[in-house]
Amino acid sequence: MLGLRGGGARGPPPPHRRAPIPAGPTGTPDAEGLEVATMRRIAAEIGAGAMSLYRYVPSRDNLVELMADRLMGEIDVTGMPSGDWRADLTRYADGLRAMWLRHPWIATVQRSLPSFGPNQLLLIERLMGVLDAFVSIDDNLGLMAMLNSYIEGTVREEISSAEEFRRSGLSESEWMARSYPYIDRLVKSGEYPIFTKIVMEARQPHLSRDDQFRHGLQRVLDCIAAALPSTAESPMSAHREGREEQDGPGQARSRPSERASRAK
Repeated sequence: MLGLRGGGARGPPPPHRRAPIPAGPTGTPDAEGLEVATMRRIAAEIGAGAMSLYRYVPSRDNLVELMADRLMGEIDVTGMPSGDWRADLTRYADGLRAMWLRHPWIATVQRSLPSFGPNQLLLIERLMGVLDAFVSIDDNLGLMAMLNSYIEGTVREEISSAEEFRRSGLSESEWMARSYPYIDRLVKSGEYPIFTKIVMEARQPHLSRDDQFRHGLQRVLDCIAAALPSTAESPMSAHREGREEQDGPGQARSRPSERASRAK
């Protein structure tokens, strides 16, 4: 439950010091889109008048900020930092993606400035704490920005694609089948060698969304690892070095160093 504190608005004191906002304000946009989350609609859901709600939040933008901060509380950062930075960042990435997929309207919220709500502040403390012992605060900010850009960019595209398929009335496999004749002509033309290589050789487009996300995430984490001192090696990284790297479901491959040694 999200609570709104009464502000210093003029007029008689509100009947209660906190106006409770249960799942409705996020449940409504989840089902119908953010545009339906008007002050009047939310006020009706909590049993208050629209003008009364303005006593707690001065504008719809402030209401959306509160709703967004509430969603940040769904990301489990309990026990972070755990001492295994790679495991912590993987858990955070999975949690952020899952939250966006549960509440796709969050992708439409344009926030150039942080609101520093209580849940966002908790995320900052726990998440930034994961790498705090290894890098400067400026490098920490840069690495977290890189991680968040990957997560949000990937999930935003995932949400957008799902909406396009919904509007088209086609499943992803049906859309690909319909597109095949055109793609086949492009490949046979011989004019687009890189595009042809993507079509004929790339594995990622055929992975599930979960596997695509995890594949890219591991590459981002590898980049973060390269920026950390060797003493920051994660137990998860050491474990990965001791087994075969997985290219995908059922497709194991040896590490580059092993392939090079066998080629000699």
